[in-house]
Amino acid sequence: MASIHKEFVVDATPEQVWDVLADFGAVHERLAPGFVTDTRLDADTRIVTFADGTIVAERLVDLDPVSRRVAYSVVGGHLHPAHHHASMQALPAENGRTRFVWHTDVLPDALAASIAEFVDQGSTVIQRALETAATVDQQ
Repeated sequence: MASIHKEFVVDATPEQVWDVLADFGAVHERLAPGFVTDTRLDADTRIVTFADGTIVAERLVDLDPVSRRVAYSVVGGHLHPAHHHASMQALPAENGRTRFVWHTDVLPDALAASIAEFVDQGSTVIQRALETAATVDQQ
């Protein structure tokens, strides 16, 4: 099984980051605007459309406000993993900032490279969106 792990520090409080991260159906508006162009909710599953046209169905596994962690699994769409589980978490960092942790496990291993590329691209957009939202909150 391939594991993809990405961490970065966000100039926003964990509470501000969690407010965005917990909004499971608004990825295209709040968490990764532009990288994700549309999100539709269907019960516990969100249908996510990426800017490159890729569509995936992601089932909510856990939304934990105490640990500020959301976990989800790809269950359909253009990708067909035998297994996929991902989580994003907002952890306290120095000076009131947030350590954003994104971890994905996937099978088959052949999907790891394309998913790692999505994670890298998405992380840049997510960091910028979270910092922008925090700046707006402070005004």
